[in-house]
Amino acid sequence: MRVQHGHIEIRDGIGMDRRAIRLPKIGHGLRRLICISEDGFITLSALKWLADVGASFLMLNRNGKVLLATGPSGSNDARLRRAQHRAFGTDTGIEISRTLIDAKLKGQKRVVDLMWHDPIASREIEEFRKRLQTATSTEEIRWLEGQAAISYFGAMRDLPVLWPKIDLTRIPDHWRSVGNRQSQLSGGPRLAITPVHAVLNYCFALLEAETRLALTTVGLDAGLGFGLHTDTAYRDSLALDALEPVRPQVEEWVLSWIMREPLRRADFLETKTGNCRLRSHLCAKLSETGPTWGKLVSVWVEYIARRLWDESSRSGFEHLHTPLTQQHRREAKGRPSFPRIEVPRVERLCRGCGESLRRGVSHCSKCALQVTRENFDFGREAAQQPDALKKRSETQRARKLAIKNWNPSDLPSWLTRDAYVRKVQPALATIAKSRIRSALGVSEPYSAFVQIGKVIPHPRHWLALAGLVGVTD
Repeated sequence: MRVQHGHIEIRDGIGMDRRAIRLPKIGHGLRRLICISEDGFITLSALKWLADVGASFLMLNRNGKVLLATGPSGSNDARLRRAQHRAFGTDTGIEISRTLIDAKLKGQKRVVDLMWHDPIASREIEEFRKRLQTATSTEEIRWLEGQAAISYFGAMRDLPVLWPKIDLTRIPDHWRSVGNRQSQLSGGPRLAITPVHAVLNYCFALLEAETRLALTTVGLDAGLGFGLHTDTAYRDSLALDALEPVRPQVEEWVLSWIMREPLRRADFLETKTGNCRLRSHLCAKLSETGPTWGKLVSVWVEYIARRLWDESSRSGFEHLHTPLTQQHRREAKGRPSFPRIEVPRVERLCRGCGESLRRGVSHCSKCALQVTRENFDFGREAAQQPDALKKRSETQRARKLAIKNWNPSDLPSWLTRDAYVRKVQPALATIAKSRIRSALGVSEPYSAFVQIGKVIPHPRHWLALAGLVGVTD
């Protein structure tokens, strides 16, 4: 990445397969530049170019670790940082920690209720959330959050993962479900051994990078947390604290993806130690979700800044700026509510071969033909089973009995075959097949034949059909 003649040039690729992007300072539309490569270079002039246009530069690895996050400088008020330093271990810090974890547990309960309907896990999470209200130390808050996490991730551990039919023989058995959040390689979330947790790790890395940028923008120290995460070298504790309420929303998006759309074997690789890693093209697609997570976490970053500012003895009646959510500007324009944030859509893949699809279909044209043939074969076999034969026999017996007991005198004198064909039949084209099926008690194909006039039903049905179309004489 370098600057040439006022444009930033980005080149990547391997061998003869190369790509190049050249962007001007006007009309570039660049907000985030995310690098997942471990080889290459970026010049100082390129970093200055990004700073001049207000774009951020992130460097992540595919295991879900933030290597570098830098963006335009924001507020730098010493009073806010001093209030942040004093908050550790005080009532203010505990209140902020309690609020963040309460929002996280509330989100986890919502995910459990909506995604996999586990009443036991939901009840346990809600119980820990109630106990959180009386917690008086960060150690107690951490313990309650950890116990809720055991119930939460335990409930999702056995969720099945969809794969294209062609990939089922090419994946390890433990890739067929979500799996444990704790990796056997690291004893924690790092070095995931299943695709779902590898995707979660990368999305959480995007969320962490966005949180770090947001904290810098409002003027907070990303490394000085409130005790929810212990202080260790090279850890941004406050960033990890602030993103906790957004984690369930990221997890909900990933889980809804794997429960509705198949993953693809070509998007993942397994190292010799069993670590599941993401391919570069999947990382590029997931990176597009970064701004969405940044918008979600910005509300909580500004909540922390505002809470600390209110505790600052020197802040007086000054208002803290809201550069992330533009809350003050919206209030001035009479729009105080935060705008709705749409989560990105995932790519639709064929259930058979894994090819990309348009919206509204689940198989490509080639696989759909094979699936249709299999469904026909299955239907023919099912139709000859004893239960199906018995049901069909009972239906035929009931229909013949209805015809036998029908009295032609019940039919109005004006409703003849000619009147049905001229008045009733043409009007049925505007009536839904489902209404015809319900009125006559017939099958879906037969109701379609009646609708288009391919068959004329028994006279005992004419009066009901005339009522559907509003013909009375």
